[in-house]
Amino acid sequence: QVQLVESGGGLVQAGGSLRLSCAASGRTFSSVPVGWFRQAPGKEREFVAAISWGGGTTVYADSVKGRVTISGDNAKNTVYLQMNSLKPEDTAVYYCATARRPLFNRSYYYTATTYDYWGQGTQVTVSS
Repeated sequence: QVQLVESGGGLVQAGGSLRLSCAASGRTFSSVPVGWFRQAPGKEREFVAAISWGGGTTVYADSVKGRVTISGDNAKNTVYLQMNSLKPEDTAVYYCATARRPLFNRSYYYTATTYDYWGQGTQVTVSS
């Protein structure tokens, strides 16, 4: 079993930055994906970014590309989501998630059903 705990959310003005953290405990494996998703009120959960744990492969949603960087610290079992130039439309609850098994085809990283374990989420609010 893997437990994920997100932190780092908060209220920020448009144009500002936040760094979200996702700390994992329990068993982790190399090459499993760790993804960030977000869900705004009244909207479906959407993919933000993902990284291959230990491998460094990263993928991003078009809506955040160039503004967001995902990175991992294997020693701390933590994945980070650095978000810059935030916009009001980035307001959402942000969730991190990971899969039970390694996935070498990055096309699966974009899909929520790929992931078996989810954190409780952290709120990000961007004011205009």
